[in-house]
Amino acid sequence: MIRVLKRELRRIKVAPRYTVLLTLGVVLAFVFFATVMEEGQPAELPVAVVDMDGSYLSRRICHELDATQGVHVVAVYYNHTSARRAMQRGEIFAFYEIPDGTYNDLLQFRAPHIVLYSNSAYLLAGSLSYRQLATMGKLAAGAVQREVMRKKGLTDDRIMGLIQPVALETHAIGNDKANYQIYLMTTIIPGIIALMAMLHTAYVIGRERQERSVKQWMRKAGNNAVRAFLGKIAPYTFHYTLLLFVAEIIMYGPMHFPMAGSWPLLMFVSVLLIVAAQSAGCFLMGCIPDPTVAMSLTSAYGTLAFSLCGFSFPVDAMPAPMQAFSNVFPLRHYFLAMRDITLFGNGLEQCWPQVCVLVVFCLLLLAGAWMFGRQFERGLAC
Repeated sequence: MIRVLKRELRRIKVAPRYTVLLTLGVVLAFVFFATVMEEGQPAELPVAVVDMDGSYLSRRICHELDATQGVHVVAVYYNHTSARRAMQRGEIFAFYEIPDGTYNDLLQFRAPHIVLYSNSAYLLAGSLSYRQLATMGKLAAGAVQREVMRKKGLTDDRIMGLIQPVALETHAIGNDKANYQIYLMTTIIPGIIALMAMLHTAYVIGRERQERSVKQWMRKAGNNAVRAFLGKIAPYTFHYTLLLFVAEIIMYGPMHFPMAGSWPLLMFVSVLLIVAAQSAGCFLMGCIPDPTVAMSLTSAYGTLAFSLCGFSFPVDAMPAPMQAFSNVFPLRHYFLAMRDITLFGNGLEQCWPQVCVLVVFCLLLLAGAWMFGRQFERGLAC
């Protein structure tokens, strides 16, 4: 194994471009997500108001809407067509339409209708702007009711009992600021690093096949496929584990992401993620003699993990076959363990099932090495 390790280090020294490029890719991805989402979630989203009423109430709604943190009123239109065209051009994500006679209807105790339009073609921007405008609409309706009841002579305590008979107290567990950056980076950055480790491992094994150097490689390992694989992937295990450690130290340190659990346990799970990803790459390369086909399947398998690991779309809401299929990705189990450790402060007694599954993924290296050794004996791996 030591001879294989030294041989691989010499090969990295001769051709370091792949390691350097993949490392730069990880660094750029980290910098991108750390800077673009520095505020936690998009702010000052452009919205508009269609003011057909031109009253004190409509101007007040526009002013209070502009004072909301998440949105910014960039225009006030006087007809629906102008606002619709602005939304189609992508200039605004949502707009209020205040019809003519709204304030007069309120004074005469008729229930006017204020219409809210939002552009759901942009998922995050559309949903956030819709939420902000819908909340502001409820607050505006409550403020109007309060003013009307005050004029009727009711006290403020009586008014609040009628407007809001049940007070709701909310507590956001784990991510109390609803910071979207925390949701995204804590999973996608480890996922990118694990994907790079898997692809790089598959590539260096497939490169031995392409260069017809498998016999030389196996000779260094004493014709033992397990030692050959372990010596081959060891430098990349250390490299990508170090990258993941640095990323996590930055996220849970200077970036102040919530960390309620044990650092050693998180580091242990991180090592298991990298080794599990590499073992999956070794397994696919050992199963399929054609390196091109094996690399293609490894890429498809690695990228599917981002959709099925459950951090962007809950696995429980997926169809039953997809729920079962999500368990074949190491990133899924890392996400569950990481959530337990960092957000809830749980120890190994809670996340041991995920740790055991990651260990099982690591054993795929042995299966891949066994199949690769059989191919080598038959002359198919040369």
